[in-house]
Formats: sequence, C-alpha cells, structure tokens
Amino acid sequence: MEKVLYTIEDEIGWITINRPEVRNAVDFEVMEQLEEYITQARQNDKVKVLVIRGAGNRAFCAGGDLRAFSGLKTERQAHIMLSRMGEVLKALFFFPKPTAALINGTAVGGGCEIASACDVRIASANVKMGFVQGTLGITTGWGGGTYLMERVRKLDALDMLWSAGKLTAKQAADKGFLQYLIKDGDIHTECTKYLRRYTEHSVDVLMAYKQVYLRSLPFQEINTRADEEIKTCAKLWESENHHHAVAAFFNNSN
Repeated sequence: MEKVLYTIEDEIGWITINRPEVRNAVDFEVMEQLEEYITQARQNDKVKVLVIRGAGNRAFCAGGDLRAFSGLKTERQAHIMLSRMGEVLKALFFFPKPTAALINGTAVGGGCEIASACDVRIASANVKMGFVQGTLGITTGWGGGTYLMERVRKLDALDMLWSAGKLTAKQAADKGFLQYLIKDGDIHTECTKYLRRYTEHSVDVLMAYKQVYLRSLPFQEINTRADEEIKTCAKLWESENHHHAVAAFFNNSN
C-alpha cells in the first residue's frame, strides 16, 4: 500500500498521507513521496490548488512516527531527519500556487507544522489540534514554529507552542489558525466547494497573487529562522529529557 497518494480532481491536487493505522504519522518514505508529489503539482499547470490531507477520519497527521525514528539518539542523527522534512515544509510554504491543509481529524505535533506551512487551513468543526512537541521534551523541528509565526499573531503562536496542548477547532479558528470550519456535509465535498472560489480563476492569476504575497516576505530571514529551529530541536532530541519522554510514551501505548 502506498504511504502517500496523489490525485487530481476539480483542478485540485490532493496529496493524502495514507497511514491511517498510525494516525498518518510521517516516516522517511512519507517524506520522500511528499516531496515527489509536491514537485509534480508545482510543475502541472492543470493543478491550480494543492491540498494536503490525511487518510480516514480519525487523524490528519500525528507528526513524526516515533517508532520509525526511535533509533535516532544523537543530535546529528536527529538533524538529518528533521532537515529532510524541513525541506518538504519549505517547498510547501514557498509553493507558487495556493495550498491548503484539510484537517479531517486530529492534528498534533508535526501534523500542525505541516498545516502551518500551507496558506489555508480548513477543518472539520469537531477536530482537535495542537503543537504538543513540548510534552516530548523537544520543540517544533520541521520549521513549523517559524511558519506559525507568519500565520497568526506572534503572542498567540507562543501561547500555542508554550502550552503544548490541544485546541478545539473553534479555539484554533479564534486565534486565526483556521480559515474555514466544516460543520455539516462531506468534508471532501465542502472543501472542494470552498476552494472553487480559487479554482474558477486562471492558474496564472492565482500564481501572480501568490508571488505578490511571497515577495512581501523576508525570504532569507524565514529560511534562516526555520533552519535554526531545526538545529534547536536536534539538540533537544539528544537530551535525556526527550528520551525519557519517548520511553514513557511507548510504555503508555503498550
């Protein structure tokens, strides 16, 4: 079974993290396939908008697959993994067309980082989400903290990061993290309807406005901040605090 799926429908590219058995957690293979499909969507003029979602209805993405990464003990080992996914998120954040995260289920940790890298976040009204990395003794490690600061007020971003807790969809919307809540109907259908406001226009127009937005950003500064964020997480990854937290997580899961 493919861990990531890619389809084009209604001029929207749909990238689906297809690991519902582990709440769509990310491993190295997922990273590789995400990068491949993001590149395909960028190069295809038939794709006007790119959407990231998770398979099933339980989870959008649970972040990094702790079991897959359990062998990473040192700062250097962690940095290799974090940088790999960091490049995927950079490709999303600087993508030349509109991007959206369809949060169809719980989004935690790196799942919220992926959502932060997208331009628009659309969610089912009953989901919960949170930057819970702090509970594992680490920080955001894929650049998501940097991108969050560009999406909501900085003090609201700090509150979300410091608390390391989960928000309801309404709470996330009140902070400006979510742009649209789906209360009724099929989430895929309602997302398509919402994005039709974009896709009814030419891809050239959409890309032109995206460039207006991207040119308004301090490109090098954001890149540097994301890189430093990854380095910080890698250092914390090596700590006993993190390793104890991961061991406790596995004990509670068994």
